Amino acid sequence: MQPVALHSLSELERASLQEIALYQLQKKLLVGDLSLAKVGPKGSKSIRQKLESFSKEKKDCSPQTFGIPLFQVIANDRAYKQLQEEVKKSRRLCLEVEATVTRFRAQRQKRSPTGRTCGLVPCGVFLEEPFSPTFLNNSSWSQRRGAMSVDSITDLSDNTSKLLEALQLSHPHELNPRRSLGKKKMLSLNPITWQVPRIVDRCCKHIETHGLQTVGIFRVGSSKKRVQQLREEFDQGLDVFLDEHQSVHDVAALLKEFLRDMPDSLIPRELYAAFLSTASMEGPAQLAALQLLLFLLPPCHSDTLHRLLRFLSKVARHAESSWGPDGQEIPGNKMTVSNLATIFGPNILQKEKPGEKDAGAMNFEDSTAIILVLQRLIEHYQTLFMVSPEMQCDILRRLFQTDPDVIDYLLRRKFNAVPSPESEDSTEEHAPSPLPGRTRTLESSSVSSELYSSVSFLNLDVGI
Repeated sequence: MQPVALHSLSELERASLQEIALYQLQKKLLVGDLSLAKVGPKGSKSIRQKLESFSKEKKDCSPQTFGIPLFQVIANDRAYKQLQEEVKKSRRLCLEVEATVTRFRAQRQKRSPTGRTCGLVPCGVFLEEPFSPTFLNNSSWSQRRGAMSVDSITDLSDNTSKLLEALQLSHPHELNPRRSLGKKKMLSLNPITWQVPRIVDRCCKHIETHGLQTVGIFRVGSSKKRVQQLREEFDQGLDVFLDEHQSVHDVAALLKEFLRDMPDSLIPRELYAAFLSTASMEGPAQLAALQLLLFLLPPCHSDTLHRLLRFLSKVARHAESSWGPDGQEIPGNKMTVSNLATIFGPNILQKEKPGEKDAGAMNFEDSTAIILVLQRLIEHYQTLFMVSPEMQCDILRRLFQTDPDVIDYLLRRKFNAVPSPESEDSTEEHAPSPLPGRTRTLESSSVSSELYSSVSFLNLDVGI
């Protein structure tokens, strides 16, 4: 086996990884009696509360980006993206209809000897040249009769998605491996969709494109009026494009405000003390503890933190001045890893919620520990978000005890996969290729003897 990226694991594997990481951290006494449900998304409501909020949604004008839970920001982004796709599909359908009608009229004029159109349409006209396959397939599922199946709730329209949410069906942001009321929750064999808010990705892209050589980025003041305008546009759910006309300092301030105002900090507060305790460690032991703690993060927090750390690492690589190919000096931005950790540390690791008493107060020891921890995260993010072969073996051992029916497929996928290192400059969403669901029959009845002989560890006890 080769090390694999965390986001490439299936939902089932990721849930098992969380349980293993929690168990190992408890053995190291880094976390106490911590439940994975406490680390996950907050704000679970009863069915009545969700139905009431669903019915009153049109009356309320709630923010779409700032000051709301991270998973809700991502859900709003997906709802907007779904709406945009529906609009594009409708436009494409109209063009297809228009082209078909134009082609039909041209055929009638060719067949009419006088060039006139007649009132009756010959029966053979439509049969000689049927509609294009794209025209027949472009109608949405909501316009078709019969049953439909979706792999995730976000494939549905916005209203249907929220109604199903009110009925407490499965969400893509929910990853709770625990079993409740004796019923086994079926987790997917598909990787979880890459979950990074639109505002974070666009701010990072803008600064990577226009601001890497800007001296004092994140330190120099910005225009409060322009930042407030951008904030309001994002909160209204508008499709905000950040181009060269926006000030780099304004975009940098917008990113900091988003992280600061999150009601659930990027690193959950339940893990605040555990992360700070790693500051007293050194070397491989420190990195191993940090990696286990990162494995506990909900997928949306993990993916967003990974995107942010990748961005900060790129900014830090341009801190020093350099020389271009023509001998011209390229100024550095002066933002070293230490400087970036000092600025972003209090926004990522928060002990209190924004607005609470003593939320801004922090003792010197905690402040120093936060800076040291974030430095290590920026410097080693590539390694920390990879899953080692040994940990993959532990996951398979665990699944062999809880879900033995999926082992055959998971092993085939791992040994047939061609490792492809992640591109550091790629800022597009990760879109893992779809894999069969839990209910689909596996491709073959058994794995070859060679494959099982190479993974004989499955008969060992994982110790959980």
